[in-house]
Amino acid sequence: MRSGWRERRLSPSRHRFEVAFGGRARTRIVLLLSAVLALSTADAGMVGALARQLEAAFGISHAGLGLVAAVSSGFGAFIAMPVGVLADRVARVRLLVMSVGLWSVALVAGGAAQSYLWLLLSRVALGAGVAATGPLLASLIGDLIVAKDRAKVYGWIQTGEMIGAGVGLFAGGGIGFALSWRYAFWLLAVVGAGLGAAIFRWLPEPARGGSSRVPPGATAIPHSSPVTLRAGGAEAGRVSAGEAWRSLAGAFVLLMRVRTIVILVVASSIGYFFFAGLRTFAVVFVMERYRVGVGQLAGLGVMVGAGALAGAVLGGRQSDRWLARGYRNARIVVPAVAFAVSAVLFALGLLASTVPVAVPCFVAAAFMLGAANPPLDAARLDIVTPWLWGRAESIRTLLRLVGEAAAPVCFGLLADRLAGTVGTARGANLRDTFLLMLVPLLANGLVTLLARRTYTADKEAAEAATPIEGSPAHR
Repeated sequence: MRSGWRERRLSPSRHRFEVAFGGRARTRIVLLLSAVLALSTADAGMVGALARQLEAAFGISHAGLGLVAAVSSGFGAFIAMPVGVLADRVARVRLLVMSVGLWSVALVAGGAAQSYLWLLLSRVALGAGVAATGPLLASLIGDLIVAKDRAKVYGWIQTGEMIGAGVGLFAGGGIGFALSWRYAFWLLAVVGAGLGAAIFRWLPEPARGGSSRVPPGATAIPHSSPVTLRAGGAEAGRVSAGEAWRSLAGAFVLLMRVRTIVILVVASSIGYFFFAGLRTFAVVFVMERYRVGVGQLAGLGVMVGAGALAGAVLGGRQSDRWLARGYRNARIVVPAVAFAVSAVLFALGLLASTVPVAVPCFVAAAFMLGAANPPLDAARLDIVTPWLWGRAESIRTLLRLVGEAAAPVCFGLLADRLAGTVGTARGANLRDTFLLMLVPLLANGLVTLLARRTYTADKEAAEAATPIEGSPAHR
């Protein structure tokens, strides 16, 4: 009694975190895995914040800057599928530590770049770390978090993406402007090294199949013996363990037969395509359009980031609540509505000519865009059995990274093309570029709704091959 009182008395903030995340063990999982996402988006956000410095340092255009942001994603897409195989076969925590270490080395090399080619090559190395994030985190979350809570926990973890974007803005807009763009790269390298050490020290490797899932309130990650697969089920043939799983091509064919996977992967990739282009050129657009300084820019970034963060948390939490109340398609409908509403709100903000009018629209749009991803990610785990999570997520990572690689280049080329055709209004070319790119985001909401017809059946097929007999997977 006394020791519990002392812990709450001495560490009130820690106690609040543990209550929000569902216990000490889940708090550790959320903080470490969200930090991995934060590091990735911090780098991308930093490139956007350093846009003018990098363009001046290497004599490049918007399209050249887009290539800097895109090359890491492009290489990551190239190796995403092999990484997915590794995620299903080797120790994931160890591989994650190696990936974070590679990030740090690549950031050090990028900060030391003496030419544009040198900078691009450092981004290639960074792509290897980026490719590992999706499959490894999906597989770890699936084996650590019970199914009914996944969207909620995914929401907490994905706040790392928004926090990382803010860190990148600080590193680029703060350290970069005050000292040099090189120090911004090196700052993130130091953070990455510390994160790798923390993961190695505090995150144990969970058992595959669900026996290490952490229930709410747990103080440590349980270690249990592996569980068996269900043998029966009419749909088990396409998602059960078999020889086809042992080859990448066979796994890919099996996964692509599940229509819900195809729909959700496409939906997620379109969302990230728009987000990648937005984060690369948002700083340039706001500074050109509204003539704001670095201090004002940081304030605007905090508000928009807070909206996205709140959306990720509440989107995951709300979809899980509706799922618990019997609405089986909650993890499909929530992101579908969020994508469509986000596109409309972004358009209203882009058309606004003053900051007081534009900012509320951007904050609300960021909220809706953030709310879409946690339910989508949880739904993908619902319809795939644990022994294919890494490879299934590698397909999504492949398409996501292709979109993230293409987006900055597409946005940059279109902005350069529109520069001489849309008049003389400040930031008009980037404004119209964003507006045109909102069309697929709006359509994405309708595409996601198509999964309502197949989600339940595909989920039941996956459950036919998941652990039984009271295992944590079904608690």
